[in-house]
Amino acid sequence: MPADGKALTDTLRVSVKLARMTREPMFTPHPPTEPTTPEKGGVDNAKRLFDTLYPEPVRGDGDGWVLSDNGAAYWGKHGAAGLLLRAPGPDGSLAVLLQHRAAWSHQGGTWGLPGGARDSHETPEQAAVREAHEEAGLPAELVTVRTTVVTATAAGSRWTYTTVIADAAGLLETVPNRESSELRWVAEDEVADLPLHPGFAASWERLREVAATIPLQAGL
Repeated sequence: MPADGKALTDTLRVSVKLARMTREPMFTPHPPTEPTTPEKGGVDNAKRLFDTLYPEPVRGDGDGWVLSDNGAAYWGKHGAAGLLLRAPGPDGSLAVLLQHRAAWSHQGGTWGLPGGARDSHETPEQAAVREAHEEAGLPAELVTVRTTVVTATAAGSRWTYTTVIADAAGLLETVPNRESSELRWVAEDEVADLPLHPGFAASWERLREVAATIPLQAGL
């Protein structure tokens, strides 16, 4: 989870190289939604690079950094949100959709939830569903929000990371974007066996306990 400013800058440079290789200039990157602890000046340098490469018309107004009282940087001017989507498997057991983060991204190679920065006009639920559509190709009309859990905060600010728990009628097909090396429906009992993003790992047991109090909504 902690990352220095050089790592953030390197991540942005790699994302630009990938975008140029695919010749798709409208790529909107999503830096880490969990807190980072940059070296002095690191976040400012990375932010200047980001602002130069991706001007306002290309991204939402939620993209940007918030600093906590202890100097940790959090992505999302208005907070961030992720989607914990549940669905019944073929045998009726519960599965959740996880994102295998692309190697170039922050905490690349770990597993977590589709998610990102909230825009000023969005609720956490709206942001999580939008991000899931952008990163996993999930149609909003097939996702039913059940509840929300604030799983991270930033001291001295109003920043929060909200995990939105939602249900789908079945194991929906997914379409990964560049931020994902893979999207996978994982049995709930097997989630902890994967190399999880530190932020998700820290909140998984709590999320599982909350989700257990809400029966899976079948026949959506």
